[in-house]
Amino acid sequence: MVKRKLEVLSPLKIAMIGHKRIPSREGGVEIVVDELATRMAARGNHVIVYNRKGHNVAGAEFDSTENASNKPFFYQGVHVIPVTTVDVKGMAALTSSFFATLKAIAAKPDVIHYHAEGPCVMLRLAHWAGIRTVATIHGLDWQRAKWGRFASTYLKFGERTAAKCADEVIVLSRNMQEYFKNMYGRDTRFIPNGIERKQPAAARDIASEYGLHKDDYILFLGRIVPEKGVHYLIEAFRRLDTDKKLVIAGGSSDSAEYYEQIKQMAAKDPRIILTGFVQGRMLQELYSNAYIYVLPSDLEGMPMSLLEAMRYGNCCLTSDIAECTEVVEDKAASFAHGSADALYETLQDLIQHPQKVQEYKGRAADFITGKYSWDSVVDQTLALYTGEKGGN
Repeated sequence: MVKRKLEVLSPLKIAMIGHKRIPSREGGVEIVVDELATRMAARGNHVIVYNRKGHNVAGAEFDSTENASNKPFFYQGVHVIPVTTVDVKGMAALTSSFFATLKAIAAKPDVIHYHAEGPCVMLRLAHWAGIRTVATIHGLDWQRAKWGRFASTYLKFGERTAAKCADEVIVLSRNMQEYFKNMYGRDTRFIPNGIERKQPAAARDIASEYGLHKDDYILFLGRIVPEKGVHYLIEAFRRLDTDKKLVIAGGSSDSAEYYEQIKQMAAKDPRIILTGFVQGRMLQELYSNAYIYVLPSDLEGMPMSLLEAMRYGNCCLTSDIAECTEVVEDKAASFAHGSADALYETLQDLIQHPQKVQEYKGRAADFITGKYSWDSVVDQTLALYTGEKGGN
């Protein structure tokens, strides 16, 4: 495949496709697209982002003011255009990325940046139209337990399309870089996500709403989907002899059956609190006051929730999959993935040894904000857009 190289350097006309919508915290992809798009627009580039029409996956009550109208708008200098979406499980990404790609081709951008495997199926259309394409693979989506055979096959096809047709492929972990080389013989660019330090927020709203205070709860915050391993966490926590609570914060995402399973498991222990989807001040307070943040995933790309937890100075406990351990190195605790027993033992140890927890807390924020920078991500991604070297 001959890669296209842009002659025009700045400003660029950039289209982004593949997320649900911005501004939104429906998932890590939405956070990444928001950061990239707004920062690139702030540098003088013309950025068009194609949102799905419809409501936040957690419910219409969480729609932002801008997204509620389903009409084009400007957000921090970014031109946001909602596109036709069939809001049915397995069809939303397919239909929105198809119509977004048609609109993007008509807009004649310098580059179209696709996010996630499913939307990359439509990348082939942009490729045929002679437009430079970049694909970010946020994870091996076809492996996720929530998808049936058709959806998994479709997602795998998107992965192959990115490998064969995209001018550049961005991956978020070294493990993923090896996968693309071994599976497709494809060289990729390693450009991990960024993060910025945040000031902790005192336990105000969480105290009045849930009776939570500093260091008296263990936290999971993320989408309630099978690959996040929340069932391991509940199983392990229920065996702990502790007064601490377990807070599970997040909504379902095409995984209503699993969410019901989690609710039934949680109902058996009065120490477990399910908050549902959270954002704004409530989210900041939950991150800021947790004793431990736990991410027990079986599958990840590069977990934004883990970066966020560390920037608030959390002691983090993750499964030992490469996509987590690459991020935390030795600055967080880990356990053997897929094992509720191993998770129980590590939680027990951290509860019994608060000095370990404080040591992890003391190192987390400086480490993670020093390692990952959004400015660096934008620099490297813009370089890829123009055909220069970016990532490694």
